[in-house]
Amino acid sequence: MLYSVSKASKYYGAETVFEDVVFEIRGTEKIALVGRNGCGKTTFLRCMCGEENFDRGTVSKQSGLTIGYLAQKVLEHDDWPVEQELRLIYEPVFQIESEMNLLEEKMLTDANDRVLSQYAQLQEKFEALNGYNWEAEMKTVFTRFGFGPEDLQKKIGEFSGGQKTRIAFVKLLLSKPDVLLLDEPTNHLDLDAIEWLEGYVKNYPKAVVIVSHDRMFLDRTADYVYSMEYGKMKRYTGNYSSFVNQRKNDLERQKSAYDRQQKDIQRLQALIEKFRYKKNKAAFAQSKIKYLDRMEKIELDPTDEKTFHAKFTPAVKGGERVLEVEKLKIGYDRELSEISLKIRRGDRVAVIGPNGTGKSTFVKTLMGLVEPLGGSFLFGHQIETGYFDQQLAQFSSGKTVLEEVWDENPDLDRTAVRSVLGQFLFTADDVFKTVDVLSGGEKVRLSLAKLLLKHSNFLILDEPTNHLDIPGKEALEEALKDFTGTILFVSHDRYFIRQLANKLLILSDQGAEFSELTYDEYTDKEKQTAVSEPVKKTEQKQEKRKLSPESRRRELAKLEKQISEKEAELDDFRSLRFEPEYYQDYQKMNDLEEDISDIHNELAHLTERWEELLEEEE
Repeated sequence: MLYSVSKASKYYGAETVFEDVVFEIRGTEKIALVGRNGCGKTTFLRCMCGEENFDRGTVSKQSGLTIGYLAQKVLEHDDWPVEQELRLIYEPVFQIESEMNLLEEKMLTDANDRVLSQYAQLQEKFEALNGYNWEAEMKTVFTRFGFGPEDLQKKIGEFSGGQKTRIAFVKLLLSKPDVLLLDEPTNHLDLDAIEWLEGYVKNYPKAVVIVSHDRMFLDRTADYVYSMEYGKMKRYTGNYSSFVNQRKNDLERQKSAYDRQQKDIQRLQALIEKFRYKKNKAAFAQSKIKYLDRMEKIELDPTDEKTFHAKFTPAVKGGERVLEVEKLKIGYDRELSEISLKIRRGDRVAVIGPNGTGKSTFVKTLMGLVEPLGGSFLFGHQIETGYFDQQLAQFSSGKTVLEEVWDENPDLDRTAVRSVLGQFLFTADDVFKTVDVLSGGEKVRLSLAKLLLKHSNFLILDEPTNHLDIPGKEALEEALKDFTGTILFVSHDRYFIRQLANKLLILSDQGAEFSELTYDEYTDKEKQTAVSEPVKKTEQKQEKRKLSPESRRRELAKLEKQISEKEAELDDFRSLRFEPEYYQDYQKMNDLEEDISDIHNELAHLTERWEELLEEEE
């Protein structure tokens, strides 16, 4: 056993956070810790790493076990270059290297067995700590989080808060603790970085415990799930989707057994009441009473199925043409992207792409919060926009929840406002809380309540799932699926995008692409075609060869075999990304990416020829 806690409890005053929980980590397990916001997941991680203490319980762990937690990796030196901060991780490497250098000098004059043995031991430790490749490893992990190699020389104080969090995350990963604790690791990361992190976590040679609301990330990384609910924990084998199914089946079986037992109890109680006062049946009744007393009663596990229920309804239908954007240049001091697209009524368009490509800037430009640098955009007839912005959702007015909504909707009576707030789980005295004491999730729900009351027919949403727990995300998904208007939204949540979007706006350093594909269709296409710019077709195409039906069938079969072989080769090369030989060697990783790009191009040519032959056959 690597780490375990038995009958662990944590209290804040009279409040029980969790009680008598049992938790274990064995070997290199990848564990997801799931539960609603506020159920104690982060508190449990903080107790594991020593930032807080369990109030009760027994902790057992292997001698010398190192536990790494992001909150422990604070960047304290704003005036230091990033590389200097990251080099702190490698101090043991530098110390051993210094000792090896001293022994090398000594061996020039006295190469006795004792000195040679000492040197061999140090060299073994040096290799184990990746001493020969530390710099390549540092650059590889750093650049995978959206930074350029030149950013290593910038001072930490020059970066934004989100960038500093990512730098701290890099430092944590490079430290390679025996148990890696990740609390919402996908926050502040774009889709490319999230996908890379998935592979890194899955192939991390030690144990990982993850708290996350990113369902796809948990599906692709976790082997075990601990569910935390009402202060209790239960362990499940499998990823997040497997846990959802197992938990549903467990609850159904438990409810079925409970119902059967209740019927049995009612039957026995009826018999007892019928015969307990009859002399010739009194002994029979007493035996049933004792049987009931000894019966091990089945209790239903408490479950919190509470979530908000909302129905977004447009006041007017609006025109068929919702938004037309023509060569719109977006940015602040420089152009980030040029966008052209046409959105029609009923479209659900997801805006995706790496950080810094202008996703939020685009929606802010549409809402008049940022001036365009060129081009134009036009909303259609009777199009009424409703805007959700993560920053605007951070209320600090000092008003109560009720006042925050009522002041913007003075025509509604108190009952109507409370009814809407009740849909978003603001009940009883909750409506009298001041908005500045609300949690992140509560502020999002309040912002969504205000958005619902606008009755807009075009919703523009910037990261609406941030701060929502998984039940909250699922509730928002259901509400937006039923919305009869149009939606444009920015999100890094791939599961949310997959559930909602029917079109995509992809922003990248190469420009903007408006795609009519769903997210799954787009990612499938990406796997089959080159991620780099397609090879330009020659201006003068050679006249197509006319093949006989038999020759065409033979070539099609040959191409299908070649495509399958190339796809298999591509999968093999992709898997190498997570091998230490590559992710610890900056140059090797770059060479590997070039090889992958070449295979993509070969696949594109083969697929293009295959499609041509299919057209001829038809």
